Amino acid sequence: MPDDFDKDVYPVPPRRTPADNKQTSLPSPAVIASKLFYYSVDLPVTKFRECIDSIQSGNKSVYYHQRFRRVPDLTECEEGDYVCYYEAEMQWRRDYKVDQEIVRILQERMRACTQREGDSYHQNCSKELQNYNDATKAFLSRYGDLGAYASGRKCLMKQKERMMDAQKA
Repeated sequence: MPDDFDKDVYPVPPRRTPADNKQTSLPSPAVIASKLFYYSVDLPVTKFRECIDSIQSGNKSVYYHQRFRRVPDLTECEEGDYVCYYEAEMQWRRDYKVDQEIVRILQERMRACTQREGDSYHQNCSKELQNYNDATKAFLSRYGDLGAYASGRKCLMKQKERMMDAQKA
């Protein structure tokens, strides 16, 4: 500030903050209760949890990004190899769930775009509509008409019948 400013218009703030006027030397009951809770409950639980976390840090398992190894198809399994049959069935079920989620995500994107764009969604959401239609068509060609008890063996037989129909045509 310049030296010639008007001190009545811009008063100078006080140089020191006033000391609080304490009536007693005892802390307030809220402070006592919070310290009591901290040292009796919070601190031991936190230390225990840190100890457990340090022990378990070596063998962390991330369950939501589990990667399974690809196993052979049913067509590649030896006859009577029931372990291979089971692994192929579980692989098919995982693939089925992944394909379901892909279709569901594309459907959500298409619905969000159509809601966002309103009446002009045919023009502005053509890419989303095309992706959803392609994914739905592929999903139905692979998994459609399998029924409630779908399995990898039924899906393989459906694919085989489709290939035989294509050879006839």
